[in-house]
Amino acid sequence: MTDVLVSVPAIGRIVGLDLGQRRVGVAVSDSRQRLATAVTTIHRSNDREREHREIGQLVAEYEAAGVVVGLPLSLTGEVGPAARAALDEAAQLAAVVRVSVVTHDERFTTVSAASALRAGGRTTKQQRGVVDRVAAAVMLQSWIERRMGGDDERPA
Repeated sequence: MTDVLVSVPAIGRIVGLDLGQRRVGVAVSDSRQRLATAVTTIHRSNDREREHREIGQLVAEYEAAGVVVGLPLSLTGEVGPAARAALDEAAQLAAVVRVSVVTHDERFTTVSAASALRAGGRTTKQQRGVVDRVAAAVMLQSWIERRMGGDDERPA
């Protein structure tokens, strides 16, 4: 991660991504960047270019002003192998989506999403199809709230 600040416009939808090994959860904010909503899941294949084109299409469809990629830091906050992979993929995405791409700490988002789904009565099996997009929404909402608090964002 670099220390150079990147500007994500304060107005316009933001796409949030939870990059998993099997699925990519996708969420989107409203145009005023106040509320994140889970929207879809992209199933991973061995074709990263196709996946990135699909994400690019979603960015265009939602007329997104930026993309926030979840960064799976270790429990101690360090960049481990999973976070390095997310940073690499975020950099690749930046070339495809042509809007600012930043990362945001996503620790515990999947756990929070699964807990919320369980509280809503969904079994573990029923969660599989939606937990990634809900985790993306939890992460994006966290980014929104942090940004509203004036904290800096970091580029991908």
